[in-house]
Amino acid sequence: MTYLLILFAVSLLISSVGWKYFIYFFSLGYGYGIAALAITIAILFFGALTPASAILCILLVIFGCRLGTYLLIRERKAAAYRKILYDPSLQKKKPITAILMVWLFCAILYVAQVSPVVFRLANATEGKPVTELWAWIGAAVTLCGILLEAFSDMQKSAAKKKNPKRFVDTGLFRIVRCPNYLGEVVIWTGILLSGIGASLTVWQWVIAAIGYVGILYVMFSGARRLELRQNEVYGNDPEYQAYVKKTPILIPLLPIYSLAKYKWLQA
Repeated sequence: MTYLLILFAVSLLISSVGWKYFIYFFSLGYGYGIAALAITIAILFFGALTPASAILCILLVIFGCRLGTYLLIRERKAAAYRKILYDPSLQKKKPITAILMVWLFCAILYVAQVSPVVFRLANATEGKPVTELWAWIGAAVTLCGILLEAFSDMQKSAAKKKNPKRFVDTGLFRIVRCPNYLGEVVIWTGILLSGIGASLTVWQWVIAAIGYVGILYVMFSGARRLELRQNEVYGNDPEYQAYVKKTPILIPLLPIYSLAKYKWLQA
């Protein structure tokens, strides 16, 4: 359990950047927090690292650094983001207890998300039977998710640069309306799969499941918020209406075209 406490402390430290700007709990604190956790995992279990588990850690570092840097650049460049997200008065309006709860929630969630990799290495250190096949499968799926998210962000940036006032329905956005969020789902599905064949106990699977379900909720909640914003901006556009009626919001082939009515996804 000591290693979980160390990881929790690291997660708290990195995500504390949210005390400066609230949005940082979910942007910089998230991206760089995951990267810091992956580095910490590699240090804590250096002697137990295998090629597959090392690649899993490397992929998490790449994911976290790319996402954190992308969000930082996007938020700093866009005037709308600076006005909405970096207004100090917004943070002052939030009760200290609410900020504290969000900080703790984020720190716990981020540790739970990476826990399958942690438990794989911890169990190997304890001499429990651990097979590498699912670590390789998880790494492959995680890599696919990272590429999907990165290319989605690139395509959206390019499309918005070309036509800032139009919604994006090209490239990967033809498949689902939130391919970047889909990339996140794929990433964490890969991490969860890496826990198979690693002798995880019931309580370890519970923690891993909390991390996975938690990030799924965050992604669906984010997709809902995006849908509501886009409905306000493009709701009267016939092309947009046709696009949303034929394009799933998050999961390909799953006929869920709107999340607006699901208020339990509000976060």
